[in-house]
Amino acid sequence: MPGLMLLDTPSLYFRAYYGVPESITAPDGMPVNAVRGLIDMIATLVRAHSPGELVACMDADWRPAFRVAALPSYKAHRVATGDEEEVPDTLAPQVPVIEQVLDALGIARIGVPGYEADDVIGTCTARAAGRVDIVTGDRDLFQLVDDSRPVRVLYTVRGIRNLQIFDEAAITAKYGIPGRAYADYATLRGDPSDGLPGVAGIGDKTAAALVTRFGSLEAILAALASGDAAGFPASARTKLSAALDYLAVAPTVVRVAPDAPVPGIDLALPGKPRDPEALVALADRYGLDGPLNRLLDVLAAGR
Repeated sequence: MPGLMLLDTPSLYFRAYYGVPESITAPDGMPVNAVRGLIDMIATLVRAHSPGELVACMDADWRPAFRVAALPSYKAHRVATGDEEEVPDTLAPQVPVIEQVLDALGIARIGVPGYEADDVIGTCTARAAGRVDIVTGDRDLFQLVDDSRPVRVLYTVRGIRNLQIFDEAAITAKYGIPGRAYADYATLRGDPSDGLPGVAGIGDKTAAALVTRFGSLEAILAALASGDAAGFPASARTKLSAALDYLAVAPTVVRVAPDAPVPGIDLALPGKPRDPEALVALADRYGLDGPLNRLLDVLAAGR
């Protein structure tokens, strides 16, 4: 049955940027590899999965203040100047073009001030009434997987044409944890790519053992506070006790928001462009005829 597909758009256009040669340029010489790559990715996804609704979720704020206030190290290593994200010089000018193309096509594009694309995805997932497929290269979104709805992650680590489908069983098989426990597992073991330190001395195996034994971070902390040593691997109690300050704030950073102020807009997959004239102008200016025609053919076939 057609469902909702949520695109972690920054994750996808970064992948497109690094996966498509920078020699792909517009008539004026501007690199458009990320633009072209993303358009082709969307065509491939729609053709393969036939969603009824599609949302390009955006980072209106790549490093939200509420997360930085909780954990100042959050993404700090990726700051270029001020509070701007370090982005390749030839990618930054392509992002506005991506936004213009999506708008001209009529594909829903949502970014919420003060929130990341992950939070838009989390909120749209919480609101959805049916099946949800989340397309991302970010493991953080594994926390949203839920067989009962169902919510799956289409993971792009092997490329957009060879997606890994993560349901609860796949998460259990890969990480040895209950299928919906990824956020607590990530909190314990940390994630250097996001500046999330984790609990010093708690690695993947111990984090998985703790989450499996107790079921949640909340239950782990409750057992720790009660003085009950049962179920704690050797020395884990001491390591957890030393990290209580971190564990008090980390969930604010790790968990995606289910209640961001996402506007209520039409999410239906368009059968034809919203603004054909603008799309033709963009195609001419940036040399996008090929990928746009491929995507338009796929969209028209779905209607």
